[in-house]
Amino acid sequence: MIDLKELRESPERFKDACRKKRVNVDIDAFLALDRSVRELRTSCETLRAEQNAFSKELPKLTGDEKANKLGLMKDVAERLKNADEKFRVLSEEWEKTQLLIPSVPLDGVPEGKDDTENVEIRKWGTPRTFDFPFLDHIQLAKRLDLFDVERGVKIAGARNYFLKGDGCRLQHAVLQLAMDLLYSRGYTIMDVPHIVNYQAMMGTSHFPGGEDQAYHLDERDAGSYLIGTAEVSVTSYHEGEILAEAELPKRYAGYSPCYRREAGASGKDTQGMYRVHQFYKVEQVIVCAASVDESAKLHAEILGNAEAALQALEIPYRVVDVCTGDMGRGQVYKNDIEVWMPSRKGWGESHSCSTFYDFQARRLNLRYKNKDGQNQFCHTLNNTCIASPRILIPILEQYQNKDGSITIPHSLRKYMNGQERIEPRA
Repeated sequence: MIDLKELRESPERFKDACRKKRVNVDIDAFLALDRSVRELRTSCETLRAEQNAFSKELPKLTGDEKANKLGLMKDVAERLKNADEKFRVLSEEWEKTQLLIPSVPLDGVPEGKDDTENVEIRKWGTPRTFDFPFLDHIQLAKRLDLFDVERGVKIAGARNYFLKGDGCRLQHAVLQLAMDLLYSRGYTIMDVPHIVNYQAMMGTSHFPGGEDQAYHLDERDAGSYLIGTAEVSVTSYHEGEILAEAELPKRYAGYSPCYRREAGASGKDTQGMYRVHQFYKVEQVIVCAASVDESAKLHAEILGNAEAALQALEIPYRVVDVCTGDMGRGQVYKNDIEVWMPSRKGWGESHSCSTFYDFQARRLNLRYKNKDGQNQFCHTLNNTCIASPRILIPILEQYQNKDGSITIPHSLRKYMNGQERIEPRA
């Protein structure tokens, strides 16, 4: 949620943010609504004060004077009733529209329409070339019996799968690598709720606007949703709290399964493990003081943690600055990390690192008491550390051998009882 004071003082900045982020909100219309709501609130308060004054005065009156006052009270009560109803209707619209207004991207964010206009800022590693017939991750998995898409689809529908044997073990190994890395860097590991309420989805700015991507439970639990990322649960952890500045920043690593409907992705990435309905993630979340410099430093930190995980796996990647048209409503700055996937003959997104400033904290009423004793909204940030099974694509493809086996990355072997290769079982 944006700061209304900033919006009222600098509406052009928010009009520009709507244009850049391709968000359809009429800022002028909202400001007119905002004025009406404030005027109605003042009218209601004035009428209520009159009503209270009459109530105190009435016991002292008699005769015609009392009858006149009763007539006036009846008129005030009727006007207050009408004003309250109008205020209620306009307030609902006012609150809903606020949630749709995007944050203002930082000055350095490239302007663009979609992910094709993201800007590469650095690369790490060299994509492998093959001197033998290359197999994609689907072919490798079939040969090595690592996952079963056909039976996953049979019992659960499209974009579902079973991970099996060493495929399952490899996934757990890479997730444990991420958790150990973050634990060693001072992050609190959290196993989080997978089912959350609307407030958590709204508070982290996934709603309104992302409802079509979320799994909504049925009428027995109508207010509950499956998370698409542990960010929802972890960022909401301190909802409604006032933290002490001395305890900031809070560094968390949420581990969870994640569920996404992938609505609107029909016919896109339908093969293999790239775009699925259920996956696992280790998600970094930071809650910090409202400092631009502190946010920038911590953004670099969580981006660096993800890069460290990929470097430990020796997977080539690049980092891009995400353009305005590919940013979410609440992000002021965002980087994506894209790993090299030989079967795609290009880069595939594996991490999204986001700085929100106080956008999420305002929705969650998440504050801290600063050194002057004043309550101030926190800043929040998040980034993937590892998401699987997507990360299995580059691991399987880039570590394949001529005989169809897979060399297990050195950093994962300790999590797989020292196993060095995945080979066809007899």
